[in-house]
Amino acid sequence: MKLLLDTHILIWASARTLPQEAVPFIANADNILLFSPASIWEVVIKKGLGRSDFNIDPAVLRQGLLERGYVELDITSRHVLATGDLPPLHKDPFDRLLIAQARSEEITLLTVDVTVARYDKGIICIKK
Repeated sequence: MKLLLDTHILIWASARTLPQEAVPFIANADNILLFSPASIWEVVIKKGLGRSDFNIDPAVLRQGLLERGYVELDITSRHVLATGDLPPLHKDPFDRLLIAQARSEEITLLTVDVTVARYDKGIICIKK
């Protein structure tokens, strides 16, 4: 299964502090684990704002993900346009872009955000 991981799951995976419910998804060698540049951008911005839950060097995060075999899913204008088709359930632009990417590419989005999970189609929400 192809899985696009949300930003928090990426941070936890890099720190090896994944919620127990996420471990089988990440550890399954048959799964293709993807990340979006939107997540790296989110870390850059929120770290710059001093958010303690984003206290990681975004360049180190990206490099570590690539070294562990995660695949970077490029953002295309098709993904950006698809954000306009989403109902206004969530206002966070980073999450909306992740949802649009996952839907456009028919990839499952793995998240801990219950608001993101309200989009329902193609989303797995795990407990923190």
